[in-house]
Amino acid sequence: MSQQPLPSDEQLDVAAETGVATALTATRFAEFDLHPLIMAGLDQAGFTHCTPIQQQTLPLALRGLDVTGQAQTGTGKTAAFLLAIFQRLLQQRDLAQSADADSSTRRPDELAALILAPTRELAIQIHRDAEMLNQAAGLRMALAYGGIDYDKQRSDIHAGIDILIGTPGRIIDYFKQGVFKLKHLQVLVLDEADRMFDLGFIKDIRYLLRRCPPPDQRQTLLFSATISHRVMELAYEHMNEPERVTIETEQVTADNIEERVYYPANEDKLPLLVRELQQPGVERAIVFVNTKHQAQRVADTLRANNISSALLSGNVPQQRRQKLLARFSAGEVAVLVGTDVAARGLHIPAVSHVINYDLPQSAEDYVHRVGRTARLGATGVAISFACEHYAFHQPEIEEYIGHALPLQQYDPEQLPKIQIAAMRPRKSSRDGRGGGGGGRGRPPRRR
Repeated sequence: MSQQPLPSDEQLDVAAETGVATALTATRFAEFDLHPLIMAGLDQAGFTHCTPIQQQTLPLALRGLDVTGQAQTGTGKTAAFLLAIFQRLLQQRDLAQSADADSSTRRPDELAALILAPTRELAIQIHRDAEMLNQAAGLRMALAYGGIDYDKQRSDIHAGIDILIGTPGRIIDYFKQGVFKLKHLQVLVLDEADRMFDLGFIKDIRYLLRRCPPPDQRQTLLFSATISHRVMELAYEHMNEPERVTIETEQVTADNIEERVYYPANEDKLPLLVRELQQPGVERAIVFVNTKHQAQRVADTLRANNISSALLSGNVPQQRRQKLLARFSAGEVAVLVGTDVAARGLHIPAVSHVINYDLPQSAEDYVHRVGRTARLGATGVAISFACEHYAFHQPEIEEYIGHALPLQQYDPEQLPKIQIAAMRPRKSSRDGRGGGGGGRGRPPRRR
């Protein structure tokens, strides 16, 4: 959730006159009459100006209205819903403190706000951002996601919290055990709602929604980079006349992403990938591959050619996964190789390049992939290989994003001679879903 350097008044004026997009608007957080403790947290975090999604969402959300927000990944959606939650809970806390001592308050096992994310990494990122903004407010928060710290997470929630952030499977597990209650929930957030569908969590989401107060007795905020018809159906069914906020509908992918596509023969893909990763300016790259088995070969090949890389697989233990992502974020690993399932929900700053080693089979997946770069106004490069197996997905992608992918040529004779790793034998165990921390794919862990 780190912001870019704040724009000067002159820069904001030029942007307004020329129509050039800027990561930050001229609107300051101070204009929203936020609680003093929220303003203190924003000051400590160094945030003064709103991004476009924050500018348009906060006036609605702070009035208690339901909102469906669509904006590109990395444009500040997290802060938009966190600030709305904090404002509501702090105002209520102030009222309770000024009332008589015997005034009724929430019981320790009753949540005030629930934030649902499709992946562990996104849940962790939301919690990290919330802690940064909560430095002065002192609201009680906890995380719940699969793969790690089962008893510790349960204990943290049981101690009494205001806000629970997590993935659907683990949250349902704790709910069924009676660790917390939802009957007095005031705010529900669904982040990256389209990913909830893609990862098979919609039954889990509906299970939780049916156990929350009715839509007119709670505030519901739904955010996503893409909002499909099925997401809107969910919104109309479980929200109270939501206000829709859409940012950059005419430009589905950020205009500060340099996109290009190659048409390589299958045998040229690995040498071409190595060549692209060895180009000047490639500081931190994510390589997307459509299958886990092929992703392993790509990662092995990169390491065999002295390119620092790591494989992000859905069955990597959570502690190792977090260490891997930390090393990548710190620049100790230059290239992250993964599938959509393994890499969804990642919020990693300063990714200079995204390479679609395999062209995605869904246009929405293309948007999510390239959204890993050029975050919050930065620039980035998105390279796609439209090979013999996946080139037929290109027309759908171009229709969805509203422009053609610029074609780049290459000379096969000029590709580097590289060491190509052999395919590893397939393991008999099935691949996990890699990110939800529970869900319907396997029974919830009890101990």
